[in-house]
Amino acid sequence: MLQGRPVVLLALSWTAGYALALGWPQPWHNALLAVGAGLLLCLIRLLKPPGAAGLAGLFLAAAAMGWYGEYDHRNVSRIIPAGMEEPAAVLQGRIVTSVTVDGDRVSFQAEAGELSVPQPGSSEGQGRGERVQVSIRLASEAEQAAALKWERGDRIGLKGKLAAPSAARNFGAFDYSQYLYYQGIHWQLTAKGLGEVQVRPPERGDWGIWLPLRWNDKVREALGGQVDRLFPPEQSGFMQGMLVGLTETIDPELFSRFSQLGLTHIIAISGLNVAIFVGCLVWVLQRFGLTREATLLTALYLMPLYIAVTGASPSVVRAGLMAMIALYAAYRHRLKDGLHIALLAGVGMLLWNPYYLTDVSFQLSYLVTLGLILGVPAMNAVLPDRLGKGKDAVSIALVAQLMSFPLTVYYFNGFSLLSLPANFVMVPVFSTFVMPAGTVAMLLGFASSTGAGWIAWLVTQVNAFLFAAVEWSSAWSLFRTIWRSPSLLWIGAYYAVLLLLIALIRERSRREAEAGQVQPMLFTSGEEERRLRRQRLKVRFMLPGALAVWAVLLLYAYHPERGVQEGRVQFLDVGQGDSILIQVLPEGRNVLVDGGGTVAFGREGEAWRVRRDPYEVGRKLLVPLLKKRGVQQIDELIVTHQDADHYGGLQAVLEEIPVRRLLFNGTVKGEAGVEKLFRTALERGTRLVPVRDGDRLALGKDTVLHFLHPADPGQHAGLVWEEDQNPQSVVFLMEMQGTRWLFTGDIGQETERLLLGRWAAGEPEREGEDGGSGLRLSAGADGGLRPAPLDVLKVAHHGSKSSTSEAWLDAWRPKQAVISAGVNNLYGHPSPAVLDRLGAQGTAVYRTDRQGEIQMVVRSGRISLRTRFPEVE
Repeated sequence: MLQGRPVVLLALSWTAGYALALGWPQPWHNALLAVGAGLLLCLIRLLKPPGAAGLAGLFLAAAAMGWYGEYDHRNVSRIIPAGMEEPAAVLQGRIVTSVTVDGDRVSFQAEAGELSVPQPGSSEGQGRGERVQVSIRLASEAEQAAALKWERGDRIGLKGKLAAPSAARNFGAFDYSQYLYYQGIHWQLTAKGLGEVQVRPPERGDWGIWLPLRWNDKVREALGGQVDRLFPPEQSGFMQGMLVGLTETIDPELFSRFSQLGLTHIIAISGLNVAIFVGCLVWVLQRFGLTREATLLTALYLMPLYIAVTGASPSVVRAGLMAMIALYAAYRHRLKDGLHIALLAGVGMLLWNPYYLTDVSFQLSYLVTLGLILGVPAMNAVLPDRLGKGKDAVSIALVAQLMSFPLTVYYFNGFSLLSLPANFVMVPVFSTFVMPAGTVAMLLGFASSTGAGWIAWLVTQVNAFLFAAVEWSSAWSLFRTIWRSPSLLWIGAYYAVLLLLIALIRERSRREAEAGQVQPMLFTSGEEERRLRRQRLKVRFMLPGALAVWAVLLLYAYHPERGVQEGRVQFLDVGQGDSILIQVLPEGRNVLVDGGGTVAFGREGEAWRVRRDPYEVGRKLLVPLLKKRGVQQIDELIVTHQDADHYGGLQAVLEEIPVRRLLFNGTVKGEAGVEKLFRTALERGTRLVPVRDGDRLALGKDTVLHFLHPADPGQHAGLVWEEDQNPQSVVFLMEMQGTRWLFTGDIGQETERLLLGRWAAGEPEREGEDGGSGLRLSAGADGGLRPAPLDVLKVAHHGSKSSTSEAWLDAWRPKQAVISAGVNNLYGHPSPAVLDRLGAQGTAVYRTDRQGEIQMVVRSGRISLRTRFPEVE
C-alpha cells in the first residue's frame, strides 16, 4: 500500500521522525544525519532492493530526526547576561507583532537591533535580530492612550528588567517558557510606566517583512472595528473571532461555555471557515459569469490573502494550503485524492516550521481532517439508510468527535456528552447563515451602513438564540465529564484501534458489495471455502473484539488508577497562598485544602486598569491542575479560614468541579467574595459543615483526619461574624498509613500556646459526631501530655515569624516541613527566624517559592517525595 502511495509513506515517516526527535533527542550531528539519510534514500531509489518501502520509511524518519534536531539546535539565544535576571537592560529595536493593550498592561514582541546589559564583564550590543517578549505595566490612562497608537514596525527604545521566562511551577501545568521557546523567544523584558520607553513610527524607506504585516494589521483592525460597530458588545468579540480571527475581545465566560460543549472550532478560524469562504467565493464568482478555470484561479490567488487577514494560525494555514492544493489540482484536472492533499499540506508546514507538530491547533486540525477523509465512508456504511440526506452530516459529526476526543481530554481534560448533538445542531446554523451573513454585513458596512445594519440585526437575533441554547446546555453539569490527561501510549493505542475499526468496516462493506456481483473463479472450491471461513471469522470475532478493546481503553482512561494503593499529598504552588490536594487510593477520595487566591488592589476611578481577562488563580491554574489529575469530584473541600489567599481560587473550583461537602471554621467574614462562595456552594448542592475540635473524619481504612481547632463554641452558638480569621483557622492532624501530618492554616503563636496549654492540662476531648477525636498523645518529661512526633508539618501562615514558635516545634518534633509562599513575595515569607527554628529541630524544609510544587506519596507507610524544581541556593 505504501509503495503505491508515496505521499502517505513520506508523511508517516516524517512525522514519526519528528516525534522521535522530540521524545528522544540525540547529541548527534543532526545535519550529517539528515544528509546521510537523504543519500541512502537516493541509493534505495536507484537500486530498488527488496523491502524498499520499509527501508525508505526508516531513512525518511532518520532524515526527519536530523532536520528537526538541526532546527532545534539553532534555536538558542545570542543574549548572554551575567545571571537569570538583569534589572537595567536597554533594548533598541523594532516592534514585530501586533500590540495588545489590556487594561494597564501592554505586550508585544520586539526584534533587537541592540540589547545592552550594563553589568561587569558583559558585552554591549548583544542579540541583534533576536526576538524578545516585552510587557509594560502602564501607570496612567494617558499612557494607555499612547500605547494604543503603537503599531507593528514602530521603532522602540526601552529600559527594563530582562529575565528568562518562568517555567511551570506545578507538575503538568502550562509552561510559558516552553510556549515562548517554540516561538524562538528566550527572554522577557518588563518595564513599569513609559518613563524610559521611546516609540516612533518607521522612517521613510524602512522596509522588511513587518511592512506588509503592518498593512495587514490595519486591514484586520478596520474589519474588527466594523464588526464592533455592527454588533452589540456581548456579540462583537465572538463575531470578530469568527470572521477575522481577532480573539482578544471574546468574552471569557462565553468562550468557556463554547469550550465545554466542544464548539470552540466555530469561534477559531479553522477548516470549517476556510471551506465556507471558498464555497461562497466560488458561488459568487460563478454568478458573475467567470469560467470554471478563472473561478478556480481567482479563489486560489485570494486564499493567501484570506489566511493573512484571519491571523494565519496553524489551523487556518493548514486548511488554506489544502484549499490551494485542491484548487490547483482541480484547475489542472490532476491529484483529486483528498488524503494526498492533506498530507502534502502537512509535510510542507512541518518542513517550514517543525515546531508546528507541538501546536494543539495543528494536531487537532490534522487529525480531524484525516479522520473525515478515512472515516466518513466507513461511518456511512454503518449508519442506517433511513437517515437519508442527514446521513453525511451525522457521519461527519461522529467521526470528528471520535478523532478529536483523545486530544481534547489530553489538553482540556473535559468532554461534554452534549457535544455531539450541539455540533450537529449548531454548526450548520453558524456555517450556513451566521458566518456568511456576518461577512456580508462586515464588508457591506464600508459601503452602506443601513444595509449592513439590517443584516447584522438578523445575525444578532440568531446569535442571541444560539447563545442562550449554549448557556442552557453548558449549565447541565450532569453531562460534563472530567478526564485525567492520558498517556501518549494510550493515545496511540486509541488511534490504532480506531484505524483497525475503520479498516474492518470498509472491508465488510467491500465484501457486501462483491456478494451481489458475479465473481470470477480464482480459487478451487476448497480454497474458496477456507477464504470464506476466514472472512466469517473476521466479521464474527475481529470487529466485536476491536470494539471491546476500544471500550476497555475508554473505561481505563476514565478510571486509570483502579487498584492503586497509596496516599498522595500535593502542596500546589499557587503563589502567595495555600492549596493542598490530598488523594486516598483505592477509595478514590479527594480532599482539597484551600485554593489560593489572587488579591486585587484596584482603586476607585481607575476602571481603565481593569483587564478583559485578568489572571485568577482558581480559573487559570487550580481548576486546570485538578482536572489534569483526574479529580472528577471533591469529597471534602476544607476552607481553613476566609482570607483571600486561601479561599479566592475556590469560587472557580465550585463552578467547575462537583463538591460534596465544604468544611469551614464556623465563622463568616464580611466580604463579598465569601458570601458569593457560600451562596455558590449551596446553589450547587454542596453541604456546608462547620468543624470543631474533636471532630473526626475517616477517608479510608487507613486515613483519618482529626480536627484540633477551632474550639467548640457550645450549643446554639450558630455562625459567628469574624473579621480576624487567622486565629480561627482550621487545624487538623491526618494519619495516613501510620504516618502523621499536621495542617495549620494561618494560626499564630497565641493560638499555638492555647492549644498546647489545653493538651498539657489533659483537657478531655469532645466526642464528635463521627466518634472521638482519636488524637494520640504521649507523656512528656514533666508528666504532662504532648502531641506525638510528626512526619510532615505544614508550616502556618507561609512561614511568618508570628507563627511556628519553638514550643510548638518542641511539642510536635516534625521530620519534614512544607512552607507555601510566593516567589519574591512582599511579606518576606518565610521568615529567617522560622527557618532557624526549624533548622534547630533538624527538620528538612521544603518551600514552594524555591521548589515549586511539592508532592509526597505514601506507600506501605513510607513517604517518597519529589519537587518541581531542585532547590537552588
